Amino acid sequence: MNIVSTAKSAIGNFKSHWKTPPKGRYMSFKEITSLAVGGIGVRFITYCYGQLMLSTGNTLIGNTIGIDPTALYVIYIISLLSGFPLTALRARMIDNTRSMKGKYRPYIISMGIPTVILGCLFIWMPYENMSLFAKCAVVLAYNIGFQFFYNFYLDSYDSLINVLSPNSIERSDVLSVRCVVENLSPSIVNIIFPLLAKLITGENTLFDMRIFRILYPPMLFVGFFISLIVYLNTEEKIVQAKSHYISIRFRDALKSVAKNKYFWIISLAGWVGFLEGSFNNIMQWMYNYQAACSAGQYSVIVAIAGNASFWPNLIGPYFIRRYGKKKILIFTNLLSVVFILTMLPIVRLTGTPHIIWLLLAITFVNQFITSMGHLMTPGVNADIRDYQQYVTGERIDGMFAAVGLIGNVITMATGFVLPAIYERSGLNQQVAISLGYDGSNVYDVLFDSGYFINISSVLIVASVFGALMNVIPYFFYDFTETKQKAVVSVLKIRAMFEDFGNGTLSDDVLEEGISIINEAKKYCTQTPENLKVAKKDGKEAFKLAKEKNEKIEIARFVSDELCRFNTPSGKAELDFAHKVAAAGLNGVLDNSLPVMADIRNMPCGTKEEKMLRKTVISRIRDIDEARKTALKYFPDGIKEFDTGILDALFDDEKKTETRLIELSKAMKSAKENGHTDKFAGIREEMQSLRTKKSEIKKNIKAAVKLNSDYRRAAKPYLDSIRIIKQAENYGNLDKIENSTK
Repeated sequence: MNIVSTAKSAIGNFKSHWKTPPKGRYMSFKEITSLAVGGIGVRFITYCYGQLMLSTGNTLIGNTIGIDPTALYVIYIISLLSGFPLTALRARMIDNTRSMKGKYRPYIISMGIPTVILGCLFIWMPYENMSLFAKCAVVLAYNIGFQFFYNFYLDSYDSLINVLSPNSIERSDVLSVRCVVENLSPSIVNIIFPLLAKLITGENTLFDMRIFRILYPPMLFVGFFISLIVYLNTEEKIVQAKSHYISIRFRDALKSVAKNKYFWIISLAGWVGFLEGSFNNIMQWMYNYQAACSAGQYSVIVAIAGNASFWPNLIGPYFIRRYGKKKILIFTNLLSVVFILTMLPIVRLTGTPHIIWLLLAITFVNQFITSMGHLMTPGVNADIRDYQQYVTGERIDGMFAAVGLIGNVITMATGFVLPAIYERSGLNQQVAISLGYDGSNVYDVLFDSGYFINISSVLIVASVFGALMNVIPYFFYDFTETKQKAVVSVLKIRAMFEDFGNGTLSDDVLEEGISIINEAKKYCTQTPENLKVAKKDGKEAFKLAKEKNEKIEIARFVSDELCRFNTPSGKAELDFAHKVAAAGLNGVLDNSLPVMADIRNMPCGTKEEKMLRKTVISRIRDIDEARKTALKYFPDGIKEFDTGILDALFDDEKKTETRLIELSKAMKSAKENGHTDKFAGIREEMQSLRTKKSEIKKNIKAAVKLNSDYRRAAKPYLDSIRIIKQAENYGNLDKIENSTK
C-alpha cells in the first residue's frame, strides 16, 4: 500500500511541476525531460563523430580509409593546431552572445546543421580512388571544419546545464537523469550496428566503408532533429546585469585562470594520463581480425559493455553525497589500474574459444568503475568555476575552453607516443608485407595471432601506465564539497553587500545573506566534533556531528571574509587600493602609481607576508599592462565609458527581436488565411527590422570593443574602487542587519 501511495504521490508531483519548477528549484520536469530526450539525438551525432574526428587510435580513418599511424599522427597534429584560433573564436562568440534565445541554445541549430552536412559529405568521399596524400588532405580539411562546427555544437549542449539552473545540487541530479536517458542512443547503435554491418557486407567486419555510408547519414539527421527538442523546450536562466558584457582576450583569460589551482590539477590529470585508453580497441580488433565470435554474439557483447556506464548514473549522486568527488576519483582510478592489468593474461589467450567473453567481463567492470569517475567531471568543472569567481571575481565560461588549448599543446607533445607504440610493436608496413599483404593497410597485421597478442599486450601495459599517471594529480585536489559550499556562501555575501552599496538590494538576497551571516556567527567559535567518537555512538550521532563540523568550517570561512580588511594583509591591500584610487582614472599615464621597485623592501618571512607581496606584485603588473593599453588607445587621457550606451543598444536589440517574433507569427497566420496583401506588408517590415538588427549588432560590437579597451586601461583604478567600496560595505553590516528588524 505504501508503494502504491508513494507512486501516486510521485506521479502527482510530476504532473504539478511539469511546467512549473518545484520550490527551491529552477527547472520544470518538462525542461528536464526535454534536455534528456534531446540528448539522445546529440549522442547519435557524438557516436558518429567519435569515428569522424581525428585521433591517433581512430579505426575508421586508420583501418577503413587506410591511413597508417605515422601519417595519421601528422594530420592529427595539424588538426589540433587549427583548433587554436577556432576555439578562441568559439569562446569569444559564447561569451559575447546576448540573445533572447540564450547563450548556448541558438548554437544547437546554427552549428548543428553544418555538423550534419559535413559529416555526411565526409563519409561519401571516394577514398578508394585516392592516394595516401589525397586521403590525408581530405580528412584534414574536413576535420578543420569539425573542430569548429561539431565542437561548438557539442559544447553548446554540454554547457547548457550550467545556465539552466544556478543550483549545484539540482544540476547534479539533472545530469544524472540526462546521462541515463541520453545513453540509450549509443546502447541502441552498439546492439544493431554489427548486425546491420553483417547484412550490408555479408562478413564479420566493422571496417567496410559501405557500412558507414549507409548507416551514418540517417543517424546524423535523426540525431539533429531529436536534439531540437532541447532548443524548443528549455530556457536559460542567467543571473546577469543587463550591462554585463564580457570581452576578454586570451592572454587576460590565461592570466585569470592561472590563479585557479584546481583547474590545473584537473587538467593535469588528463594530460599525463593520455595513454589510459590505449586498450579500448582491443575487443573490437579481437572480433574483426581474430574471429573471436559471430556478428550476433558481438552485438550482445557491445550491448552489455555499453550498459556498464548506465548504472553509475543512477547511483552516482548517492556516492557523491556520501564520499565526495575526490575520494571517488582516486578510488575509481586505482581500481581501473587493477582491472586493466587483469586484461593482460586474457589477450594472451586469444584464439581460445569464448575468450572474448572473459575480456567482456573485465571490460564491463572496468567501464562501470571508470564511468563513476567520469560522472564527477561536470560537477568538478562547475565547482572550479565557483572557485574561479571567488578568487578573481570573474566567471568566464567560453574562455575556459580557450585556456584549455594549453592541453592541445601538451597533446601534440605526447600524441606521437601511441603511434610510436603501434609502429614498434609491429603495426607497420614492413611487417604487413612480410606477412604476405600488400602493405596498403598496416592493420592487416592484426590478422596474425602472434602480432595481435603482442600489440594488444603492449597497449594494455601502456594503459596501466596512463591510469597510474592519471590518478596522481587527484591526491592534490582538496576542494571538498564543504569548501565549495563555503565559497558559494562567500559569493552570496559579496553579492549582498555589492547590491546594498549600489542601492539594488532585494528582499530575497538580503534574507539569504543575513541567514548565512547569522549562522556564521553561531558556529565560527564552536569546537568541531570528534567524528571517530561520534561514529561509535551510532549513525545518527555521526551524521549530526558531520553536519555540525561542516557548518563550523563554512562559518569560519565566511567570518574570515567579513573580517578580511581587519587583518594586516587586508589593511595593506586596502591601503594600496587607496593610493591607486587617489591617483585617479589617469594615474596609469602620469607614472604616479607604484612600480616593481617599490616592493623590493617588502617583508616576505611569514606566509601572510608572502601572500601580500604576491598580491601587490599582481596589482603592479596590472598597472603596467593598463599603462600599455592606455598609451595605445587613450594617449590623450582615459575617459569613463558610458554604459548607458550599451543599455540603450541592448534595449533596441531586444525590442527588435520581440517584434520579429510577433511578425513571424502574424506572417504564418496571414499565409494560412490567404491574406496576400497583409503577408507582403509583414514581410517588408521584417526585412526592414532584420537590417536594423544587423546595424544594432554592429554598433554593439563597436561599443563592446570600446568598453573592453576602457576596462583594460582603467583596470587598476576600477579594481581599487571596487575593493574600497567592498570594505565600506562590509563596515555597514550593522546597518544591513538593522534593516531586517
